[in-house]
Amino acid sequence: MSLSDTQAAGMPQGDVRLLGTPTAQRLLNDSTLMARLAYTAKDGAPRLIPMNFLWNGDEVVMAAFADTYKVRDLRARPEVAITIDIADSPPQALMLRGKVTLAEVEGVLPEYATIQRAGLGEEAGSAYVAAIDKPGLRMVRIALRPAWVGVLDFQERFPVLTPEPVLAALGAGR
Repeated sequence: MSLSDTQAAGMPQGDVRLLGTPTAQRLLNDSTLMARLAYTAKDGAPRLIPMNFLWNGDEVVMAAFADTYKVRDLRARPEVAITIDIADSPPQALMLRGKVTLAEVEGVLPEYATIQRAGLGEEAGSAYVAAIDKPGLRMVRIALRPAWVGVLDFQERFPVLTPEPVLAALGAGR
């Protein structure tokens, strides 16, 4: 479903239909952006790490090499938050929450190969994938089907508690 940012302006943060906004789609489909994955580590402390990602229309897919701390921690506590954002003026942010699913595979995860080719270019990405695709390689597919979605575009959608003087200065009075 595709919505204009104006149509979505009245939707509450958390509504998964916000994935259909131009802002969300722009951020999800920009292969130059990183997702920031927040999760809880084994010691109970929060972790925040940048991750390459692929949006397949239903899920944000990330990859990790098997037997890493990140994979161990996500298996124990799959609840995550992801932010994909740009700081240009006006800034834009897509915030996602939910539980990830993990699937271990032998060899290079197909989505990981796609991500590398998109980020590095076809030739360099293919060379990198070929260099790591050796017997015994195990990867983990980390996928989030968002259960909660927030969009900030600082034109139609602002943080809920943005002070009125700030909104007025930006020409966005409520």
